[in-house]
Amino acid sequence: MPYINLKTTVSVDSDKGKALKAKFGKAIENFPGKSEKWLVVGVEDNARLWFAGSDEGCAYTEVALLGTASDAAYESMTAALTDIISSELAISPDKIYIKYEECTHWGWNGGNF
Repeated sequence: MPYINLKTTVSVDSDKGKALKAKFGKAIENFPGKSEKWLVVGVEDNARLWFAGSDEGCAYTEVALLGTASDAAYESMTAALTDIISSELAISPDKIYIKYEECTHWGWNGGNF
């Protein structure tokens, strides 16, 4: 039930989008019990984002998951996502923000988990 949504000022072609999806699929395993099997990934490229007043390469990423996770899991996930986004999109790590959200309710297939 996790969701990762990436918004970036950078253009992302189909191949790069698939590479990001695959790497996010591995990174989600930083959270115990989470896997690509239930992961939804969104990539919004060419976004109108300004970081510190500049629209130069930057990214904002949201990660939502059902339940909670440890501080250590969040630390390792932040490191993994930062590395993926930086290496795949050539965005400086200091231009990447990541927001986490823990959800208590998550709907799927007409019901809730």
